[in-house]
Amino acid sequence: MRKRILLTVIVLLAATGLVAAQQAPDLKYQPPLPRPAYEAGKGPRVAIDEAHHNFHTADGRYKPFAELLRRDGYRAEGLGKLLSADSLKAMDVLVIANPLHERNIKDWSLPTPSAFAQDEIAALHTWVEMGGALLLIADHMPFPGAASDLAKAFGVEFSNGYARAGHWRRGKRDTFEHGTGLKESAVTRGQADDEKVTKVVSFGGSAFKPPKDATPILVFGANSVSLETKKAPGITPDAPKVPIEGWCQGALMTVGKGRVAVFGEAAMFSAQLAGPKQAPMGMNTPEAKQNHQLLLNVMHWLTRAKGMPD
Repeated sequence: MRKRILLTVIVLLAATGLVAAQQAPDLKYQPPLPRPAYEAGKGPRVAIDEAHHNFHTADGRYKPFAELLRRDGYRAEGLGKLLSADSLKAMDVLVIANPLHERNIKDWSLPTPSAFAQDEIAALHTWVEMGGALLLIADHMPFPGAASDLAKAFGVEFSNGYARAGHWRRGKRDTFEHGTGLKESAVTRGQADDEKVTKVVSFGGSAFKPPKDATPILVFGANSVSLETKKAPGITPDAPKVPIEGWCQGALMTVGKGRVAVFGEAAMFSAQLAGPKQAPMGMNTPEAKQNHQLLLNVMHWLTRAKGMPD
């Protein structure tokens, strides 16, 4: 039993790249981008949150994310200010990826308090209602706990654990395809045939229950569970297995005049080099050739890019 638990922990560590010191952005990653959505440097303004001890930032592990958006014409930059009407007013899209409360910076154990004050959550919700766009990404525990209060303001309920799809097989990447949880939507169709997404590779992450009027993108099927560990990285032996069939790892929703996209996995939109062998993890993984297109399609939907379906 002990060997089995240890093996599970090792596999999860390898799959999700949890150890910060072993992760670095792949600065050579540049996927093909034949038709940028916006003229260079003149597209919507994208702020990537850096004020909440975020595990992924514009100049850190999400630098390839930011560079991809810039190549698509977006004006992407880090946002080091707390959320308020003033700090948000100049932005078109806010990206929040893996925020943390101060308590959990070096201690990934329960409790996992909210990374956001109530006045920040209120300001963000108002900004979205008035036409702003939010991309919220919260990986495995402790990140869902840190994002939980903010997510609830938009009707989203996170499971603060490690999500495991029912079709997952040991030694294989987590994948969502037609028939295994990838749902038809604007962001899987894209603007043209060469923007269609038929396969998304995930690297662990969490699950969430979206509001009823949301559009699901990545959905967990039968026998899927969330392992709600008390401490990460890895999974404590007594972690409850919570059923998550029908829950999501990606969904879209409209809030007032604005739009929100929520994902329960951050590495799928990164391009990192993990471990001592600097193995690719994220959009740069050979199996994940369409992940960058999903990210671009999500951004196009959030910003109502010309030609993007609703």
